Amino acid sequence: MSVDYTSAGVNIEAGNLAVEKIKDFAASTFTPQVLTGLGSFGAFYDIGEILRDYKHPVLVQSIDGVGTKIIVAGLAGKYGSIGRDLLSACANDIVVHGAKPLTFLDYIANDTLDPDIVAEIVSGMAAGCREEGISLIGGETAEMPGTYLPGEHDLVGIVTGVVEKEAIINGADVQPGDVILGAASSGLHTNGFSLARKVLFEIAGLTVTDILPGSDKEENPQSVGDVLLEPHINYTSSVHALLDAGITVKSMAHITGGGLSENVPRVIPETTNAVFESGSWPVPLVFRVIAELGGVEQMEMYRAFNMGIGLTVTVPADERDMALTAMKEAFSTPVFEIGCITEGTGKTVITGLNNTEKGAGR
Repeated sequence: MSVDYTSAGVNIEAGNLAVEKIKDFAASTFTPQVLTGLGSFGAFYDIGEILRDYKHPVLVQSIDGVGTKIIVAGLAGKYGSIGRDLLSACANDIVVHGAKPLTFLDYIANDTLDPDIVAEIVSGMAAGCREEGISLIGGETAEMPGTYLPGEHDLVGIVTGVVEKEAIINGADVQPGDVILGAASSGLHTNGFSLARKVLFEIAGLTVTDILPGSDKEENPQSVGDVLLEPHINYTSSVHALLDAGITVKSMAHITGGGLSENVPRVIPETTNAVFESGSWPVPLVFRVIAELGGVEQMEMYRAFNMGIGLTVTVPADERDMALTAMKEAFSTPVFEIGCITEGTGKTVITGLNNTEKGAGR
C-alpha cells in the first residue's frame, strides 16, 4: 500500500488553495513599503522613509491570540470577525504605548485545513488592516492532524510598530491626583471566553442561536452567538487622534484578560493605586447575565472581563475637561470619567462592590 502526505492527514493542495484565496486580501492592505507579496520565505518591508520621521525610532511588537472565542465562532459557523479581533487585540497592545502599527503577521493552525474558513478569517483581518493603514505582509497556515481535534483551530498574530523613544507612554509620570478616563468596549472583545462559555453553554444550557436573556426586552434582540462574536474594537486611530490633540497622556491600558484589576497596574508606579468607581460607566447586559446565571462574584467578573471598558487613559487633573472633550471627538465609542490615581502599592481598587473596596495587585 502506498502512503503519502495526504493519507497522513496533510493536504498540500488545500494549503495552496488557501494561499490563493487570501492573496488578494493581503495585497489589498499593502502600502508602498511592502516589497514582496505572499509566497516568499520572508516578508520584506522597507522602513527607510518611515524612520526618517523619527529622531530615535523604537520598534514595538506584540503577539496575541483570540483565545477560546474561536470555539464560539466555530459553533456559530461565523469566522468573519475573528481575524479582525486578532488584529485589534495585537494593535491595541502597542498603541497604548504611543506606537504606530505598521505590519501584521498571522498564523492559522488546525487539524484539517479548510480553505474557505481560512479565507473568511483573513478577509476580516485584511479589512481591519486596511482601515488602520497596517500592512498584512505575511502569514502561515499549518495543518497538524493529531495536535488539534477535528474542527479545532488556533489563531495567532504579531504586530510591529514604531514609536519615538522620547514619546513612549509607560506610566512612569503617573501620580496621585491624576484622572482616569475610559473608552467603552463593544462587549467581551477577546477575553474571558472560557468562563463565558462555561456559564452560558454549560450551566445555563444556552446555544449560540438562543436570544441572550434580557436582550428580548431591548429594541434589537441579539442571539448569544452574535453578542459573543461582537468584534474587538481597534483603538489605533482614536488614540493617535487624541495624542495629536496635544493632551498630556500619562498612561494607557488595553483592558484584556485580567480586566481592570490586572491590566491597569502594569502602567502605574508601584507607589500608586488606580481607584475605579463602579457605576461610573454602564456595564453591558452580557456581563450582567453571566454574573447572574453563573453566580459569579463581582470581583471575579472584574478580573475575567473588561466589564464595558476597553481602554483607559490617565491624564493630569487640570486637563480633565479638555481630555474628555478630545476623547469624545476621537473615539467612536462612549467615553467616561471612571477613576483616579491615589497613593498606594501598585494595585487596582474598585469601590462600590457590595459596599466594600476590593483590590488586586500586580
